[in-house]
Amino acid sequence: MTILCVRFQPPPTHEAALPGLLGLLEEFTPVVEALPPDGALADLRGAERYFGRDAVELASVIRVRALALHGVDCAIGAGPGPMLARMALRDARPGVTRAVSGEPDAVAEFLAGRPVAALPGVGPATARTLCEYGLDTLGRVAGAPLSTLQRLIGAKAGRELLEKANGIDRGRVVPNAVSRSLAAERPFDMDELDTDRHRRALLSAAGEIGARLRAVEKVCRTLTLTVRYADRTSTTRSRTLAEPTAHSAALTGAAYGMYEALGLQRARVRALALRAEGLTSADQAAHQLTFDPVDEKVRRIEEVADRARAKFGPRAVMPGTLAA
Repeated sequence: MTILCVRFQPPPTHEAALPGLLGLLEEFTPVVEALPPDGALADLRGAERYFGRDAVELASVIRVRALALHGVDCAIGAGPGPMLARMALRDARPGVTRAVSGEPDAVAEFLAGRPVAALPGVGPATARTLCEYGLDTLGRVAGAPLSTLQRLIGAKAGRELLEKANGIDRGRVVPNAVSRSLAAERPFDMDELDTDRHRRALLSAAGEIGARLRAVEKVCRTLTLTVRYADRTSTTRSRTLAEPTAHSAALTGAAYGMYEALGLQRARVRALALRAEGLTSADQAAHQLTFDPVDEKVRRIEEVADRARAKFGPRAVMPGTLAA
């Protein structure tokens, strides 16, 4: 067992807390992959040799340090590969590590009775197709002929499914992997006609994305707006920003601009979503200096608000328009 899949419980109240928890894992291995908002994968192959302990023993040390330094417990799954570690995590609970041995018989026993939908990468449609032919457990899938699976779900998908059902895990932990996009959605309780409510939803979503970008020290190059209507149709618009930014005011302005360009008139809107794309490191992004003192003041206020939200929760500071 060399891979740990860790989920912090309770989850970090703010995205800025996750890097600190990842740093705890990086004390044992540099091969750590973040799984926002509350988890991570860690490859402990080198750590097992260096510390002279197996992955389960190291998981116990990680759990104690997380409690002592951050006040959070960990649910941990351990396995010979990322797929099995993720699946083991589903059976784990705080205080106990669920481990899957790398022995072929142990892996087969762990997988055999599980529903086919429990396998990462198997969606509802694929699971439904397999169940219609009696392949409702991973044990039955593992014993099925390759030609049968390929006929049901396709050549490549069938081959990959058979390998995974037999415990062959070709995945790996990608260190420092980060999301290429961040999204925030604001659904309405009822189909909404009021444009003021639409704008408030956009203000809230843009503020959330800005705070999340700043927490992970990223900026975005493109902002995408998706409007979902009552008849289940949707409209999507994208805008390349004047400069890469994580500034909430700039993101809000871009969101308003795209919304107004749609020219919606009494549209029954079910949900609004914003997605920040083209993420890059904030350290590598250029910022056009301005002589406007208001801009500098707003950015300083934003920094103070971020610190307050990190300490007291995401609703500690918000625009007055959203306070009600």
